[in-house]
Amino acid sequence: MTDPTIAVLYDRGAASVGEISVGLAGLGTIVFLVADSAHTRRVAPLLAELGRVVPLTGDRPADLDRVRALAPAAVLTFSEPMLPAAAWLAASLGLPGHPVAATGWLTNKIRQRERLSAASVDQVRSRPVRSVVRWPAVRDFVGLPAVIKPVYGEGSRNTHVVRDDAAARNLLATLDAEVVVEELLVGRPSAPFGDYVSVESLCGPRGIHHIAVTGKFPLAPPFRETGRFWPAAIPAADHAVVTDLVTRALHALEVGVGLTHTEVKLTEAGPRIIEVNGRLGGHVNGLARQACGIDLVRLAGRLALGQDPDPPAEPARLDRVCFQHNTLAPVLACELVAIHGADRVRASRRVDGFRCYARPGDVFAADVMTRHIDLLWGACDDHAELPLVLDDALRELSYDFGFTDGVRRVAAADLQRGG
Repeated sequence: MTDPTIAVLYDRGAASVGEISVGLAGLGTIVFLVADSAHTRRVAPLLAELGRVVPLTGDRPADLDRVRALAPAAVLTFSEPMLPAAAWLAASLGLPGHPVAATGWLTNKIRQRERLSAASVDQVRSRPVRSVVRWPAVRDFVGLPAVIKPVYGEGSRNTHVVRDDAAARNLLATLDAEVVVEELLVGRPSAPFGDYVSVESLCGPRGIHHIAVTGKFPLAPPFRETGRFWPAAIPAADHAVVTDLVTRALHALEVGVGLTHTEVKLTEAGPRIIEVNGRLGGHVNGLARQACGIDLVRLAGRLALGQDPDPPAEPARLDRVCFQHNTLAPVLACELVAIHGADRVRASRRVDGFRCYARPGDVFAADVMTRHIDLLWGACDDHAELPLVLDDALRELSYDFGFTDGVRRVAAADLQRGG
């Protein structure tokens, strides 16, 4: 019997080429459907080594003919920009996935806010704006301080806080596309952890099942994610309220079959939706494998094949806390010159591994987007021990960066705080 073909629309996203290859192994033959991008060109040799590669042209009828000839049993993606194309191809071929309309709400931040508001799920004040001329009306509705971010995007790309008219006008004057202006959601005091969580959910034939509520480390300014851990450090009552909110949001957005990743702000007035993503969350597959031996890429593959897998157990039942931490590149333009302490951090208490993503010679443009230099991971006994373990590990790491005024050494802990 011939193995089923699994068509993966691939670009930079929440799962690497290696994770996809390992996770889908044994389920079928992988075909990577790739658009032309700097990332897919860079990893083209690895894609060809791990599966068949079929280029996508962006011409939907032609691409559909090309994919139909493959006779895939499943179509899926782990890349945010590829969600609409994956949904359209799956629907055209009669395969499981998110409805096409749902991906419009999942990927467009304006339409998502409008949909959640119309369904009385969450009433975050939000308005689109294309020109600085519209700013006064938008400000009067949204209020200050506010968040300005792209309509489409991920990883906090071009996301800024504005606290006065001058800052907003200056920022809007530099933009050449429509953006979203939202009220700034203020989190409740949550130190030493972040004031937000994410909810990882399985949407399948038996409905919505929440796999985990993921705890977060504090954001680096303005909105850059520094890491995550299972289980989250929130009371059971908060867990129930957060997951109920996410269930209602997913129903309102009419998600179909697949995995979702929903970010939720923990405010004094209760949880609020930051955004809902119609795919696996970044680094969450590694955390799931580390915490409970579950491969979420494989779970997504089984859902896309039309199977009805049993939902994995809630990791809150674990007797340990598993964590991941990312050091972030500076927001200023720079070149990475050297990394110090890699061997020492690998030997740190409770650290199970450390991997560099960036290498000396890599150049970073000035940007507020989340850009990871490395990943360290490990486990400890409880939430009280977690910040101590992380502080011990970060003390071992530092980086030399070449800035416009010369080379400076920056400690990992300073980068975590936004240095």
